[in-house]
Amino acid sequence: MDDINLRVAIQSDAPALAELRYALRASTGIATEPQAEFIERCRHWMTDHLKDDSLWRCWVAEADHQLIGALWLQLVEKIPNPRSEPEYHAYITNFYVQESARGGGTGSRLLTMALDWCKARGVHAVILWPTEKSRTLYERHGFSVREDILELVLSDS
Repeated sequence: MDDINLRVAIQSDAPALAELRYALRASTGIATEPQAEFIERCRHWMTDHLKDDSLWRCWVAEADHQLIGALWLQLVEKIPNPRSEPEYHAYITNFYVQESARGGGTGSRLLTMALDWCKARGVHAVILWPTEKSRTLYERHGFSVREDILELVLSDS
Protein backbone atom coordinates (compact mmCIF):
# COMPACT_ATOMS: atom_id res chain seq x y z
CA MET A 1 0.00 0.00 0.00
CA ASP A 2 2.79 2.40 -0.82
CA ASP A 3 0.75 4.28 -3.40
CA ILE A 4 -2.08 5.90 -1.44
CA ASN A 5 -4.20 8.54 -3.15
CA LEU A 6 -6.04 11.17 -1.12
CA ARG A 7 -9.01 13.06 -2.58
CA VAL A 8 -12.39 14.57 -1.81
CA ALA A 9 -15.14 11.95 -1.65
CA ILE A 10 -17.86 11.88 -4.28
CA GLN A 11 -21.38 10.45 -4.14
CA SER A 12 -20.35 7.18 -5.79
CA ASP A 13 -18.03 6.56 -2.81
CA ALA A 14 -21.02 6.26 -0.47
CA PRO A 15 -21.25 2.42 -0.47
CA ALA A 16 -17.57 2.02 0.47
CA LEU A 17 -17.80 4.87 2.98
CA ALA A 18 -20.78 3.18 4.64
CA GLU A 19 -18.70 0.00 4.96
CA LEU A 20 -15.89 1.99 6.61
CA ARG A 21 -18.39 3.61 8.96
CA TYR A 22 -19.66 0.21 10.01
CA ALA A 23 -16.11 -1.05 10.55
CA LEU A 24 -15.32 1.95 12.75
CA ARG A 25 -18.41 1.88 14.92
CA ALA A 26 -18.76 -1.91 15.19
CA SER A 27 -15.17 -2.02 16.46
CA THR A 28 -16.08 0.15 19.45
CA GLY A 29 -18.98 -1.90 20.80
CA ILE A 30 -21.81 -4.25 19.98
CA ALA A 31 -23.73 -3.28 16.84
CA THR A 32 -27.48 -3.32 17.51
CA GLU A 33 -28.54 -2.91 13.87
CA PRO A 34 -27.94 -5.68 11.33
CA GLN A 35 -24.91 -4.84 9.20
CA ALA A 36 -26.72 -4.90 5.82
CA GLU A 37 -29.53 -2.65 7.09
CA PHE A 38 -27.08 -0.20 8.61
CA ILE A 39 -24.94 -0.01 5.50
CA GLU A 40 -27.97 0.65 3.30
CA ARG A 41 -29.28 3.37 5.63
CA CYS A 42 -25.84 4.92 5.95
CA ARG A 43 -25.24 4.78 2.18
CA HIS A 44 -28.39 6.84 1.58
CA TRP A 45 -27.36 9.40 4.21
CA MET A 46 -23.85 9.68 2.81
CA THR A 47 -25.04 10.01 -0.79
CA ASP A 48 -27.32 12.89 0.25
CA HIS A 49 -24.61 14.60 2.30
CA LEU A 50 -21.90 14.38 -0.36
CA LYS A 51 -23.77 16.84 -2.59
CA ASP A 52 -21.84 19.96 -3.55
CA ASP A 53 -24.15 22.26 -1.58
CA SER A 54 -23.91 20.28 1.65
CA LEU A 55 -22.26 21.58 4.79
CA TRP A 56 -20.63 18.14 5.01
CA ARG A 57 -17.34 17.26 3.35
CA CYS A 58 -15.39 14.01 3.27
CA TRP A 59 -11.84 13.19 2.28
CA VAL A 60 -10.82 9.64 1.44
CA ALA A 61 -7.65 7.61 1.18
CA GLU A 62 -7.56 4.88 -1.45
CA ALA A 63 -5.09 2.19 -2.37
CA ASP A 64 -5.51 -0.10 -5.37
CA HIS A 65 -8.85 1.65 -6.15
CA GLN A 66 -10.31 0.72 -2.74
CA LEU A 67 -11.09 3.12 0.09
CA ILE A 68 -8.93 2.46 3.13
CA GLY A 69 -9.72 5.57 5.14
CA ALA A 70 -11.96 8.60 5.45
CA LEU A 71 -12.42 11.79 7.43
CA TRP A 72 -15.78 13.57 7.61
CA LEU A 73 -16.13 17.25 8.46
CA GLN A 74 -19.24 19.31 9.04
CA LEU A 75 -19.20 23.07 8.72
CA VAL A 76 -21.16 24.64 11.55
CA GLU A 77 -22.44 27.99 10.45
CA LYS A 78 -22.44 30.74 13.07
CA ILE A 79 -25.02 33.49 13.25
CA PRO A 80 -23.71 36.61 11.43
CA ASN A 81 -21.51 38.76 13.63
CA PRO A 82 -20.89 42.52 13.23
CA ARG A 83 -17.33 42.01 14.49
CA SER A 84 -14.46 40.82 12.36
CA GLU A 85 -14.74 37.18 13.31
CA PRO A 86 -14.95 34.03 11.17
CA GLU A 87 -18.50 32.74 10.80
CA TYR A 88 -17.87 29.00 10.74
CA HIS A 89 -16.71 26.29 13.07
CA ALA A 90 -15.89 22.79 11.86
CA TYR A 91 -16.61 19.42 13.43
CA ILE A 92 -14.45 16.43 12.53
CA THR A 93 -16.03 13.01 12.90
CA ASN A 94 -15.89 9.49 11.53
CA PHE A 95 -12.13 9.67 11.01
CA TYR A 96 -11.02 6.14 10.27
CA VAL A 97 -8.09 4.39 8.59
CA GLN A 98 -8.14 0.62 8.22
CA GLU A 99 -5.84 -1.03 10.72
CA SER A 100 -3.64 -2.54 7.99
CA ALA A 101 -2.95 0.97 6.62
CA ARG A 102 -2.16 2.69 9.92
CA GLY A 103 1.24 3.97 10.93
CA GLY A 104 2.32 5.19 7.50
CA GLY A 105 1.08 8.77 7.70
CA THR A 106 -2.24 8.32 5.90
CA GLY A 107 -4.27 9.63 8.82
CA SER A 108 -1.98 12.61 9.24
CA ARG A 109 -2.27 13.42 5.54
CA LEU A 110 -6.09 13.21 5.66
CA LEU A 111 -6.19 15.48 8.71
CA THR A 112 -3.82 17.98 7.07
CA MET A 113 -6.05 18.14 3.98
CA ALA A 114 -9.11 18.84 6.11
CA LEU A 115 -7.36 21.49 8.21
CA ASP A 116 -5.93 23.20 5.12
CA TRP A 117 -9.44 23.30 3.66
CA CYS A 118 -10.72 24.89 6.89
CA LYS A 119 -7.96 27.49 6.90
CA ALA A 120 -8.70 28.43 3.28
CA ARG A 121 -12.35 29.01 4.21
CA GLY A 122 -11.67 31.06 7.32
CA VAL A 123 -13.01 28.52 9.82
CA HIS A 124 -12.73 29.89 13.36
CA ALA A 125 -12.21 26.63 15.29
CA VAL A 126 -12.23 22.89 14.67
CA ILE A 127 -13.73 20.58 17.30
CA LEU A 128 -13.79 16.81 17.73
CA TRP A 129 -14.05 14.06 20.30
CA PRO A 130 -10.85 11.97 20.17
CA THR A 131 -10.31 8.41 21.21
CA GLU A 132 -7.40 7.66 23.51
CA LYS A 133 -5.48 6.19 20.55
CA SER A 134 -6.06 9.22 18.30
CA ARG A 135 -5.27 11.92 20.87
CA THR A 136 -1.54 12.14 20.03
CA LEU A 137 -2.29 12.53 16.30
CA TYR A 138 -4.51 15.52 17.01
CA GLU A 139 -2.01 17.03 19.43
CA ARG A 140 0.72 16.81 16.76
CA HIS A 141 -1.56 18.92 14.56
CA GLY A 142 -2.06 21.62 17.21
CA PHE A 143 -5.27 20.47 18.93
CA SER A 144 -5.50 20.99 22.67
CA VAL A 145 -7.96 20.47 25.50
CA ARG A 146 -10.06 23.59 26.06
CA GLU A 147 -11.53 24.85 29.28
CA ASP A 148 -14.15 27.17 27.77
CA ILE A 149 -16.51 24.62 26.21
CA LEU A 150 -19.29 22.94 28.14
CA GLU A 151 -20.97 19.70 27.18
CA LEU A 152 -24.26 18.16 28.26
CA VAL A 153 -24.73 14.54 27.24
CA LEU A 154 -28.46 13.92 26.82
CA SER A 155 -28.37 10.24 25.96
CA ASP A 156 -26.13 7.31 26.81
CA SER A 157 -26.65 5.58 23.47
